[in-house]
Amino acid sequence: MNGFDWDWAFTWDVLPMILSAAKVTLLATLLGSIFAIIMGLVFALLRRSKSRLTRTSVYWIVEFIRSTPLLVQIFFLYYVMPEFGISMSPLATGVFALGLHYGAYLSEVFRSGIDGIEKGQWEASRALNLSIIDTYRDIVLPQAIRPMIPATGNYIIAMFKETPQLSAITLLEMLQMAKIIGSENFRYLEPFTLVGLLYLVFSIVAAYGIYQIEKRFPKEGFSLK
Repeated sequence: MNGFDWDWAFTWDVLPMILSAAKVTLLATLLGSIFAIIMGLVFALLRRSKSRLTRTSVYWIVEFIRSTPLLVQIFFLYYVMPEFGISMSPLATGVFALGLHYGAYLSEVFRSGIDGIEKGQWEASRALNLSIIDTYRDIVLPQAIRPMIPATGNYIIAMFKETPQLSAITLLEMLQMAKIIGSENFRYLEPFTLVGLLYLVFSIVAAYGIYQIEKRFPKEGFSLK
């Protein structure tokens, strides 16, 4: 292939395969996001523990995760953990690695959001003799969620764009599929361009969706009951 030689027939032939792999990419992102939000909230709450040992331990765990490359974590989970009797599929490994990695980053977002609640809100909950669970559920989290939406959304989009790293453990996501198509047909222009455009479209749609969620989210919060 010399120069720019776009083949539309080839493009329509490979598009279904790229879209099929896109489902895997979106699934890994969706499940990874759910796991990251859960882990981020757990880390954030443990960082506020009354136990100094717990706070310090979680701090160093979060820093370790944040300070090591995602790819190294993926390799460790997929290739090293089986030596300890823990084996996971490529998809499960990818979801766990993405969730753990971005959960560490989200923990700081959540912690900042919780710390931003006015002191008077905490004092009011104590005056009402609310339990710690009721305090977080009914007072703190409903007010803290809205300020956390933009940063949380940005990290989820970043996670989506990190999914090509999962091809290193044979997960057949979009980029891996494009590489296979290119190597089998000796044409890389169309598959890689399609993948790039899909990443662009999905990211723009997600960013707009996150903006709309933040815009429509009630400023006064809501009850999690």
